[in-house]
Amino acid sequence: MSTQPSPQSTATYDVVVLGAGIAGLTAAATAVESGLTVAVLEKTDSFGGSSAMSGGFFAFSGTPEQEAEGIQDTAEAFRDDLVRLGGGHADPALIDTYLEHQDDTYAWLKEHGVVFGAVEVSSGQSHARSHLSPIKDVLAELARTVVEHGGVILTGHRATELVTDGGGSVTGVRAVGPQGPTQFAGRGGVIIASGGFSRGEDLLRVFAPEQLAGIPYGGLGNTGDGLKMAWKLGAGLADMSFISGTFGSHPETGIEFHELLTANYMGAIIVNTAGRRFVDESLSYKTLGAACLAQPDGLGFEVFDASVRARSHPGVPLNDIGFLEDLGHVYTADTLEGLAAAAGIDAAGLIETVAAYNRAVAGEEPDAFGRTGLVNGTGDLVPVLQAPFYAYPAKTLMTSTYCGLTITPEARVKDVDGRVIEGLFAVGEVTGGFHGAAYMTGTSLGKGAVFGRIAARAIAAALIPVS
Repeated sequence: MSTQPSPQSTATYDVVVLGAGIAGLTAAATAVESGLTVAVLEKTDSFGGSSAMSGGFFAFSGTPEQEAEGIQDTAEAFRDDLVRLGGGHADPALIDTYLEHQDDTYAWLKEHGVVFGAVEVSSGQSHARSHLSPIKDVLAELARTVVEHGGVILTGHRATELVTDGGGSVTGVRAVGPQGPTQFAGRGGVIIASGGFSRGEDLLRVFAPEQLAGIPYGGLGNTGDGLKMAWKLGAGLADMSFISGTFGSHPETGIEFHELLTANYMGAIIVNTAGRRFVDESLSYKTLGAACLAQPDGLGFEVFDASVRARSHPGVPLNDIGFLEDLGHVYTADTLEGLAAAAGIDAAGLIETVAAYNRAVAGEEPDAFGRTGLVNGTGDLVPVLQAPFYAYPAKTLMTSTYCGLTITPEARVKDVDGRVIEGLFAVGEVTGGFHGAAYMTGTSLGKGAVFGRIAARAIAAALIPVS
């Protein structure tokens, strides 16, 4: 790390990056590798943000890892899933840009030592394309790359205001750090990678007050600072009406551990305290999150039997039932009556619900909520029959907002009229337009890396003459 700028001074770099999660560190690492001088401002005391608290999945298609497991995924299938999930609200240009650059980003991550483990099928996917990474190691490697190439990562520096010239172009940012206020100038511009506002109560009250009932999560710095600074300059916003927490977290989930189980994607049903189903369990866990908030006490239970328990994937986030059993967070019993008593679910309601669900699985009657598959309409449904039976209590976790600033495919921020705000870029969770109405597992880390590289290369192309 370089020497801290003196109080009230102006420090000049080729690019200033706000936020040190996957998006900001990818942008910064790409920039320094392109020969640019870079300062990364992180308002908390450590890098990583929400990325470090995530499950570590990146969504890619057509990879060697998929091929090794016989998964025949394509960019076309990936695009179809994203368009469908977006419900007509996602920007096709952003989706196409992601798919066009996913191979390059995948290769670049591998060059930086990333080893992808399990490939999982999860929320929104017609094929298994969630590639598990040791995310904290990934972030540490990218931070090391930034510093080794002469970049600066300044923790404890909170950006407060974007600086513009007389013509409205962004030329830098004002920040407050341990030594007081400092102005950082960016010759090529400023990249906002400050994350969402899952902890920004003021913004949630405006755009999604119902989500305040969810469990607050995400990086401690995720209060919407970057979004508000750009909004003040007239930046456009997208997808603000689709904010939703994620279903599947234990009621005692804390910041120390991202506890999330999606047994429903392995065959479980979800019931409320009355023992009644209330949603198609194969839908995006963002959609499930909104549905759970409407239930008594905002509580749902993932209920399953021994056949689903056998599908647990030890060590894999979202699917490791055994680990949660060891924490004492999974109820179990030899009968549904016993399970209901242990978990605090109405027994008569649960027994009736399971019987109706089993009849639907057997084809004897239509499913009450139109469920046809395990996840995203794929995978064969299984009945809840084999003892012992299990129940995992879960609430909606306000992990991320997945909406925000409107951008071009080059990650340039657009104003409310669709015009580019010169010198201002945005990448990662602070941006809107990519997801639309719903979110696919792995596309948060994925789009942070993809568009982080795109923004950095756009700035490098403008600053470094072609020889």
